[in-house]
Amino acid sequence: MTLRTASPTRFDMSPLASDNERMILDIVRRHEPIARSTITAHTNLTQQSVHRLVETLMERGLLRAGAPLKGTRGQPSPTIELVKEAVYSVGISINTDSAILYLADFGCNVVAEETLRMVPSDRQATIATLLETLQTILKKHGISRDRLVGLGFSMSGFFVMDNREFNAPEPLRDWSLIDLRPGLERAFELPVWLENNATTGAIGESLRGAGLWCSTFAYLSFNYGFGGGLILDGKPFHGFHGNAGEFSGIYNPDESPKRPALQYLIRMLQENGIDIHSIDELHQRFDPSWPGVEEWLEQTMPMLDRLIATLIAVLDPQAIVFGGQLPQELGRMMIARAHMSFSRAHRYGVGPREAKLVLSETRGDAGAIGAALLPLKLRYFL
Repeated sequence: MTLRTASPTRFDMSPLASDNERMILDIVRRHEPIARSTITAHTNLTQQSVHRLVETLMERGLLRAGAPLKGTRGQPSPTIELVKEAVYSVGISINTDSAILYLADFGCNVVAEETLRMVPSDRQATIATLLETLQTILKKHGISRDRLVGLGFSMSGFFVMDNREFNAPEPLRDWSLIDLRPGLERAFELPVWLENNATTGAIGESLRGAGLWCSTFAYLSFNYGFGGGLILDGKPFHGFHGNAGEFSGIYNPDESPKRPALQYLIRMLQENGIDIHSIDELHQRFDPSWPGVEEWLEQTMPMLDRLIATLIAVLDPQAIVFGGQLPQELGRMMIARAHMSFSRAHRYGVGPREAKLVLSETRGDAGAIGAALLPLKLRYFL
């Protein structure tokens, strides 16, 4: 598979399947294993059209016949499945205290992951290390570079220019206010898509987590900073400038230090004598009994409650997912308090149905997983 164009830093980033082919592939991905005879019921196409599309995708090596479904009456129905090894995609997530690389297969499964526990302040050195890491992974798994269809890149921060330049947190100054795509494309020799890590977290959640049962949700990304992403009817919503989900923007400067950004929890823990210096360390070692945790929750929950109420009133999502680098036990504490504090009285004692508050169901770093799945979603799936 050749994706390179005449320009050494610009690649063909168009979908590699038609709209109807992408619909079929997405149906198989969501319902696998799926009986061939039932695919049509999930579409607005005729059975003949679906049969033709499936045959074409099998000829292209993207679909294949799977084992018949068991437990059905009469002749077992043949199934259709994705050819997991057909193509692969790379994802990179740059956090304030780590750089994470994921490799995903065509079935949106994680093949390999590597976390570089470092402050990635030197952009060129970090890219060189990530490239070396990718080459080692490909060699270990016997995967040809020709099977890579793209690289999804995510980072904390928001976009400030038409070419999607990041305004990232202070530890990532070297990555900020420059066009990252040309340098990444030259280094990895792949087409590159840029997203902030909250949006890729939402994408990862939509493909590998809560999105398997929920098509419209808000994703809260608790990291060094605080942001999020929106999934509407199964698709990420970016907004006009690409910054939909910048939830911290609802707080004024006086409120900003009270928003649920984990940097402020670390600061409060340090003031109470807890030796924690990074978000990753907080995630790995979190203890709900630490002095400072309850104080932080008491200060932060009113800010979070306002956001939850706003999301419910404006978007009416099916769920609000607590994700990012949030320790799970801390997430459970926040959800329990939110349930108690944002309930309100309604006329006649009857209120509208409201969003479920749930922990992320994506195993691993949702932002990095979403970055890895981004090229697959944009090129092959809906």
